[in-house]
Amino acid sequence: MDPLNRMATELVDEAIDFADELAIAVQQLDSDATVLDFGVHVPGGIEAGLMLAEIQTAGLATLDTTLREIEGAPRTHVELSTDYPGLALLGSQKAGWELSVGDFEGLGSGPARALVAEEAAFDRLGYQDDFEFAVLALETETLPDEAVVSEVADRTGVPESGVFLPTYATASLTGSVTSAARAAELAVFRLSELGYDPLDVLSASASAPIAPVADEEATAMARTTDALAYGGQVHLVVSESFDRFDEVVSTASDAYGEPFETIFESVDWAFEDLSTELFAPAQVTVDVVGGDTHVYGQQREDLLAASFDL
Repeated sequence: MDPLNRMATELVDEAIDFADELAIAVQQLDSDATVLDFGVHVPGGIEAGLMLAEIQTAGLATLDTTLREIEGAPRTHVELSTDYPGLALLGSQKAGWELSVGDFEGLGSGPARALVAEEAAFDRLGYQDDFEFAVLALETETLPDEAVVSEVADRTGVPESGVFLPTYATASLTGSVTSAARAAELAVFRLSELGYDPLDVLSASASAPIAPVADEEATAMARTTDALAYGGQVHLVVSESFDRFDEVVSTASDAYGEPFETIFESVDWAFEDLSTELFAPAQVTVDVVGGDTHVYGQQREDLLAASFDL
């Protein structure tokens, strides 16, 4: 298999070629690094969000949309499937890089993380990427500058001219789309944190609703988390059984049943004070190859309707 960053760079090149059609903006910095505005100064879109989610998963996932009802109201849902859940979801898509450079604050996802490979997930995957380009998707309200490029280049060991930074705000249509694409990632990450070998997850498919775009980042973070915790559905095919599959869903959390705006406010939006078990999909089906099928959790359309003001 090609390096994750090679595959992601090819998708970034495609996004640049179709920037007008995707309604994104491309900026070349003095260092020759490339910043792609997917939803900071531009509104973003469904197609832009799907393209960015494909970049975040390094091309190892198939993404699409479908229309389903929530409490009788039609809502667009994102569907994702991958036969490389470890690499695509944990090794690439996961937002595992907190970036703080001067006044810039952002959360990084994408395969550039695999060039650094300092997160525990890479030990579990036994993987580190090696490529001369780095693709890091940044969730932030501010477009990155040369200082951010320098930080990314230093940590990944690539030249600044080889840094590509697709950037979007949570409170954008792109942000809502890419968040909805994370249901499978949350399930596989929870399994991994519980001690299950992520390489024993053979395939992952998921669906989650696209949250309405909020007027501020805090509300957007709450709504997009509600979309996953109360609307995200995941189907996993695994090779080994496990006695803690029931802890993969959001119902395992003591805080289950509360809107995430209430949960976040209870800790004054200090996310590090929250248990990771909160961040999980609503419902998961697990097929054990040659074994049993297990179904855990449930959707909560009432909570989604309240969160989405339906």
